[in-house]
Amino acid sequence: MDLSKLTTEGRNPDTMDIDTLSTAEIVEKINRADEKVAGAVRDTLPMITQTVDWAVEAIQAGGRLIYLGAGTSGRLGILDASECPPTYGTAPELVQGLIAGGQSAVFRAVEGAEDSLTLAEQDLTAIDLTAKDLLIGIAASGRTPYVIGGFDYAKRVHCKTVAITCSANSAMEKSADLTINVIVGPEVITGSTRMKAGTAQKMVLNIISTATMVRLGKVYGNLMVDVQATNLKLVERAKRIVHMATGAEKSQIEEALREAGGSVKTAVVMLLAGISANDALALLTKADGYVRKALELQCK
Repeated sequence: MDLSKLTTEGRNPDTMDIDTLSTAEIVEKINRADEKVAGAVRDTLPMITQTVDWAVEAIQAGGRLIYLGAGTSGRLGILDASECPPTYGTAPELVQGLIAGGQSAVFRAVEGAEDSLTLAEQDLTAIDLTAKDLLIGIAASGRTPYVIGGFDYAKRVHCKTVAITCSANSAMEKSADLTINVIVGPEVITGSTRMKAGTAQKMVLNIISTATMVRLGKVYGNLMVDVQATNLKLVERAKRIVHMATGAEKSQIEEALREAGGSVKTAVVMLLAGISANDALALLTKADGYVRKALELQCK
């Protein structure tokens, strides 16, 4: 494999002297390089928009959003997927992350796993990938065999694919239905793609999952009204969200959440519409889970 042709493997002319600098100068160089990432992501917004639309369509049709990657890219996919259930109340299987080498590769590199063209097919078969799903492959180089093999399998089951890369004209770009190619340039430390490339991938994944959840009615205003109160911090956050949405007093909020079985959404509709938990739940069901639509239905 000729790494010299990859954008992510180029040598950064701004950091050739980084090993001679003071700590403050090193930190400043890294920060200055990171400033370029948001602009590079901005250049890909049309492709990100299409990806979100596909993700919403997939989930509304009963499908899932699946991330596929190796090394840092795979870990970033798993991180994004794992945040969806507590933040947006999704089922664990709705957004999934798969990494070359399996669960142990999250913590320690599994030698040779990313070089396999067949492992992804096994992993995707195990979760029963179908045409209803959306598969997003993540790799800074755009050439990871594990992801390319996954795309090949996805084609056979007629599943749409999106590549998130940081290198132009890559093998993944040629294989995917759509490519989000964030060109961040050479890294501060040559080839260390956990840096700018990793930051870019994290930003793109944040946008995709967040925008998808907004479109699916998991947000009211800018409040995450499907948050799962699974610990003390989140219990307090749930109360605060209900307060910000309704302006109700603490005692009213606690009573509403109790009657709503802890559902922030239901409590918000109860308090804003002045109705019971059962009636609020019925409205939300009719509104497909969208708080704003539920409140509009109550006003009709």
